[in-house]
Amino acid sequence: MFTGIIEEIGAVRRIERGAKGARLTIAAKTVLEGTRIGDSIATNGVCLTVTDLTADSFSADVMAESLRRSGLGALQAGSPVNLERAMPLDGRFGGHIVSGHIDGTGTLASLRREDNAVWLTVRAAPSLLRYIVEKGSVAIDGVSLTVAAVDGTGFSVSIIPHTGAQTILLGKKPGDTVNLECDVIGKYVEKLLGPYGQAQGGITMEFLAQNGF
Repeated sequence: MFTGIIEEIGAVRRIERGAKGARLTIAAKTVLEGTRIGDSIATNGVCLTVTDLTADSFSADVMAESLRRSGLGALQAGSPVNLERAMPLDGRFGGHIVSGHIDGTGTLASLRREDNAVWLTVRAAPSLLRYIVEKGSVAIDGVSLTVAAVDGTGFSVSIIPHTGAQTILLGKKPGDTVNLECDVIGKYVEKLLGPYGQAQGGITMEFLAQNGF
């Protein structure tokens, strides 16, 4: 489990591509402290298992499913990446519940400055937007953010200066792909409603009336 509070910005040192998967080597410093083989490090929001360590880097295998669901396949040597170690049991929960399991990708539509903040608008598919609600949480490239607005084509978040300085988000430009992880609570609620035929249609007035509400 992660919190979406980025610890440092690393850089892709090497990417070795296989038939369908890949192996990433990432230069880092902070996230290497106390890390051992087998530990998890979220890389642009994708939970990766450390398979090799050096004094200034770690390596991880990326399976085909992760490449399909995320933007990791577009990384190149030198690409900056957001990094976060798995949350320790005695740590502070500063963001929200982030699993590191990407739901899909979105496209950065615009960046707009408003005083000390920058508004990011992201376009996403309806299959993802159904889980994104105003004032709810979403992870963009692993960064825990509050949804400020959402409509039928996308959603917007506001980036404070600290978040802008500590992550790669403000280095992106319109048209860039971002990894999205929706709030896990909404997905579980939908799944549990499945037996009642609500997984696809949502809770309706008829459903509430039939169940005594």
